[in-house]
Amino acid sequence: MALSQDYTKLLPKHVAFIMDGNRRWAKKKKLPVIEGHKMGSEITKKIVAKSLKLGIKYLTFYSFSTENWNRSRSEVLKLQKLLEFYLDSEIENFKKKKINFTFIGDISRFSSVVRNKLINLKNITSDFSKLFFILALSYGSRDEIIEAVKKITKNIKKINENDISNNLMTSSFPDPDLVIRTSGEKRLSNFLLWQIAYSELYFTKTLWPDFNVTRYSLALKNYVSRKRRFGGD
Repeated sequence: MALSQDYTKLLPKHVAFIMDGNRRWAKKKKLPVIEGHKMGSEITKKIVAKSLKLGIKYLTFYSFSTENWNRSRSEVLKLQKLLEFYLDSEIENFKKKKINFTFIGDISRFSSVVRNKLINLKNITSDFSKLFFILALSYGSRDEIIEAVKKITKNIKKINENDISNNLMTSSFPDPDLVIRTSGEKRLSNFLLWQIAYSELYFTKTLWPDFNVTRYSLALKNYVSRKRRFGGD
């Protein structure tokens, strides 16, 4: 069904996702944990495809937090292998669809293979602008804010909001309009704490591997129905 122009104009420009529930999905289906993450990566691809059709310009996916390093070594290694596979398999799609890929977070703890693949995909898609795909990896918002303040205090004595915003990892992107968290948890988990001060939040009990395009459309419809006040009346 074709969407009206009025509806598409009201859609968010930037949607951020806290992709929660991969492990619970796998456990529920009595599968190895990594199978949940694999299914989750397939959902990410579908969300990207749908967003391209709708003209949503920015997508940020919280893929791996700084706290996730506390998981078992085996799971972390398998996640890195899955990330390698995803990056390799998406190169042609990103080039064909003109998707700009970038990442935020401290990638220094990842293997050199993963780091090189991240940087390579970022470089080869740097001129694209059909959709901006931002992957949050080894990311923690508090660390990001601390690092921004460190940069600022070298040159500025009086700090304002713009100084902080301009020194964050996301400085070249608009703040998210909508944050979607799956799996029923209702917290932000150290994700874009500065940037989502006035974002609309959408929580669903659906586990990420079950968060299909239909459920994404419901979240967007809910967003469109809201009146954003940005702290005003």
